[in-house]
Order: sequence, then structure tokens, then C-alpha cells
Amino acid sequence: MLDRIDYALLRLLRKNARLPNKDLAEKTGIAPSTALERVRRMREAKILLGYHAEIAPEAIGIGLQAMISIRLARHSRALVDGFHRHLLGLPEVLACYHVAGADDFLAHVGVRDSEHLRQFTLSALTEREEVAHIETRLIFEFQRNVELPPLP
Repeated sequence: MLDRIDYALLRLLRKNARLPNKDLAEKTGIAPSTALERVRRMREAKILLGYHAEIAPEAIGIGLQAMISIRLARHSRALVDGFHRHLLGLPEVLACYHVAGADDFLAHVGVRDSEHLRQFTLSALTEREEVAHIETRLIFEFQRNVELPPLP
């Protein structure tokens, strides 16, 4: 069970995963050794799953982002799992969500331009027999919320 100190550490790391341990300790009012041990424990318990770098899309050639809703024609564990693996194997897919409702997946994609998006949807999605329907929404702006929900 996480306590208020764990939540404070998680909030700080969510905002800046590169924050030095001494700063984590100072900002939460605990000893550096305690901060180090708590973060280690949260990693081992799979509470902290990893760290990432937020990269400017334009810097790596992404000029257009979209959210694509995908509905499968049939459902079985093997089809759903196989399609999920397919999406995660595509370099254009920035994030993949398996969802409930009318659609089965949401894929957040990053591409060069509208022609790249067109080619991607045609080759990676519409040519797959398990796909029944896709709907594409362009993303004008994306910002990650670094805040955590309030302490339970």
C-alpha cells in the first residue's frame, strides 16, 4: 500500500524522472537513503514501470499525429492478441489502447504528413482481414498531464 510519502515521490518523478535522489529526499522531507529505498521498492513492486524521454515530434520527422479507432470483424483471444502485437510492432504507433465499447483499439500514431497517414492506414490496417472499420481523427495538440490523481 502506498502512503503519502510514496505518492509525493511518484508525483515528483512523474513531473521529472531525472530528479536526483537528494532532491527527491529534500522535497519530501525524508533522508536520501529512505528516498532511494522507497523508489527501489516501488520499482521492484512494478509500481514504477519505467522512465521515458519526451521528444519533440517535429525533431524526429513527425509532422502529423492522429488517433485511429479500430473495430475488429471477429473476436477471439488469438485474433485480439495478434492484432495488438501487430499494432505495437508498427513504428508509427506511439501508443496503443485496447478499449471497451463500439471499437476495439485506439492507436495514437505519428507520421510525416497526410500522405504518410493515408499509406499507413491502407497498408497497416485496411489490408488486414480482421479489421472491420477504422475511423481517423487528427490530433491538433497533445500534452501529457504530469499530475497524479489525489491520494486515495
